[in-house]
Amino acid sequence: MRARHKFIAILAVLATALPAIGREVFDDVSWNPRVIKVGAPCLFKVEVSATPSSVKGKWQDRDLIFFTADQRNVWYGLAGVDVEAKPGTDKLELEATMSDGQVVRAVREIQVYPSTYKTERLKVPGRFVQPDAETLKRIEADKEAKQEAFSHQTATPQWSGNFHAPVNSTVSEGFGTRRTFNGKLASVHRGLDYHAQEGTPIRAANAGTVVLAQELFYEGNCVIIDHGQQFMTLYMHLSKIQVRPGETVKEGQQIGLSGATGRATGPHLHVAVRWQGAYLDPAQLWILRLPNPSASDVR
Repeated sequence: MRARHKFIAILAVLATALPAIGREVFDDVSWNPRVIKVGAPCLFKVEVSATPSSVKGKWQDRDLIFFTADQRNVWYGLAGVDVEAKPGTDKLELEATMSDGQVVRAVREIQVYPSTYKTERLKVPGRFVQPDAETLKRIEADKEAKQEAFSHQTATPQWSGNFHAPVNSTVSEGFGTRRTFNGKLASVHRGLDYHAQEGTPIRAANAGTVVLAQELFYEGNCVIIDHGQQFMTLYMHLSKIQVRPGETVKEGQQIGLSGATGRATGPHLHVAVRWQGAYLDPAQLWILRLPNPSASDVR
């Protein structure tokens, strides 16, 4: 009899120690936009039947950290699909850690649809297509500076509500365009170009921390803002930078003036959105409705 009781006690301990894979606490999992396409930012919404201490997941082979807003049983994750990703069925893997330490997991299959992008041929000065040895050294140093900025870690959201276009103007070149420079160098346009006469004020799309503010060979005068959870916006070809690395900026704060520095055919603003190495369409981010992270999730 004692052996039987001991065996039952051991089973009870094992039950609490192992992840509760079969226990379903995810009442509803949804996403916006409802139809997710290649290059699109998206907001995942997870409703749970309990109050977990944390919710995280995996999407597009990237770690996804969720945050709460007004309701503690509703969690959000801001993510996206890279402009060069392949369409098809992908998995959103979810993991909730409960107050008793149990880990509950779930998986949702989501269809990612293709996007259509155009091809464009441009002519730029030859030094941007075939840089000399000295310039190649500078490009390599620029690469290291960008990688350092991209590696900046802020675990919680710094943004507050919706993102907004950094300049009140029309788009001169859309996202995702396949470009050839002088018929030799192919690239993908990983941002939006806005018409902006030299000296036009450029404003932060949302609150965050400046992780780079310097002149780069291709990007010209460039500012990168980390909005938390490695969700970043990049502003290029500025004629003047008006912020410093490490500075905290508010949504709408002026960060520089538009220009034509770097590899540019004329004055304009190039703005890009980056999530853990994935480049997303800024125009779709501007129209994505986002909740305000709760105070406990903001640093």
